[in-house]
Amino acid sequence: MLSFLSRLFGKGDDLAPFRPLYTAVVAKARDPFWYRDGRVPDTIDGRFDMVAAVLSLVLLRLEAEGAAAREAGARVTELFVDDMDGQLRQIGFGDIVVGKHVGGLMGALGGRLTAFRAALADPAALEAAVARNIFRDAPPAPELVGRVAARLNGFADALAATSFDRLIAGELP
Repeated sequence: MLSFLSRLFGKGDDLAPFRPLYTAVVAKARDPFWYRDGRVPDTIDGRFDMVAAVLSLVLLRLEAEGAAAREAGARVTELFVDDMDGQLRQIGFGDIVVGKHVGGLMGALGGRLTAFRAALADPAALEAAVARNIFRDAPPAPELVGRVAARLNGFADALAATSFDRLIAGELP
């Protein structure tokens, strides 16, 4: 009877299996290394940039799994959209503009996916992508860009060695 009522009055949380992964992405993006050692600005924009960078690398890793991981990538992206929507509302954006801003944030995520997909095999290209997408072309010093790029590259390498099941469980390297 209870399952009938839940089907009648509401659907289950079909994003639940992917929440551990998204939670781990956000935790990785909040690692003090980025802000302390890499000097990523500890601002709303800087934190968004790190969530988008880490999520991009995770999505690229899922993309490497092929069709089997397509749903996981889509669901984790849905969680990102839900999170960004909630964050925008929390800082005071109203209904009328939230959709437009979320669209812009999705465009930024897509830009990072494209930039990192092309740059991961080339350290100089990765540094340029980091400067442009994380520091927004105003890095504090070239060695800091290199430090952040090297850490992201190491994370991407570690992701490649992590099983799909461990990723979905939120066990990021």
